Amino acid sequence: MAYTTIDDPEAYFQTKLYTGDGSTQSITFDGDTDMQPDVVWIKNRDTTDSHCLFDAVRGAAEVLHSDTTDAETTDADTLTSFDSDGFALGADVKVNTNTEAYVAWNWKESATAGFDIVAYQGTGSTRTISHNLSAVPHCILIMPRTNAGYGKSMYHHKNTAAPETDVLVLNTTAATSDNADYWNDTAPTSSVFTLDTLEAVNENGGTRYYIAYLWTSIQGFSKFGSYTGNGDADGTFVYTGFRPAFFMVKRTDSTDYWGMFDNKKDPHNQVGGRFWANEGSAESTGQAMDFLSNGFKIRATNAYWNASGGTYIYMAFAEAPFVNSNGVPCNAR
Repeated sequence: MAYTTIDDPEAYFQTKLYTGDGSTQSITFDGDTDMQPDVVWIKNRDTTDSHCLFDAVRGAAEVLHSDTTDAETTDADTLTSFDSDGFALGADVKVNTNTEAYVAWNWKESATAGFDIVAYQGTGSTRTISHNLSAVPHCILIMPRTNAGYGKSMYHHKNTAAPETDVLVLNTTAATSDNADYWNDTAPTSSVFTLDTLEAVNENGGTRYYIAYLWTSIQGFSKFGSYTGNGDADGTFVYTGFRPAFFMVKRTDSTDYWGMFDNKKDPHNQVGGRFWANEGSAESTGQAMDFLSNGFKIRATNAYWNASGGTYIYMAFAEAPFVNSNGVPCNAR
């Protein structure tokens, strides 16, 4: 039995902490493996600035925000290039204020790692769109590029039951909603995903463009799952099959924030430093969870991630597989 197909998660995902210099600078990743990123998600840790998302399909300097309904903007003073082992920056305050601290979460597009980026133009008609995962997507994030005022729509396979109508909106705290106008009551397949006519995902108008990020779970590297809270500091344990490097969680049965955590801000347990994907506030801290060699365990009683009986979805990426392809287990933190 294969424990994982990816012994080296740093080839496909890395978190980078850096300090701004207010000028131009090149950021080099810390991992032992070089990785040229295809998505760079940057957040100022010290102050209120919007999250900034860049990808290689749209091109460097094309900025989207997870916490607003703004359309894409072109800012040549933000991300200036995707480099062979990192990225380069201009002097824009959202990504490079002098002496301020930042975090960047970085993904490599690869079917091996279960990640695909798809750009498309809206038609206003029900349609299918091809992808290159060669597997059924477990999570799809769609962001309008040219039409402001619409949310960032997420399909998550654990947030829905047939028919496939449920949606979460990344830039809000809203609970899951049931609306067939997003996915047309149709589950994604190993070759396509289906859209209906809602403006947030498929507006007609000649110049309506979108970007979609698609992920599928890869054993030992990534997981898109769900759990139920117990309201106790001795919280739920969730098996992922790896020691997490990045974790994002959202309660689905009630309004609540999108919590974001990683192994670099908190190299030891407990993991408590968090951001909210739906707002631009600075980093905050508090009790949250432990990252374990094979998953995570909730260590807090708040409703953000552990209301008694609350339902939650999450996305997680590995620092190390629980057991590598040679049968060698990873160490605990």
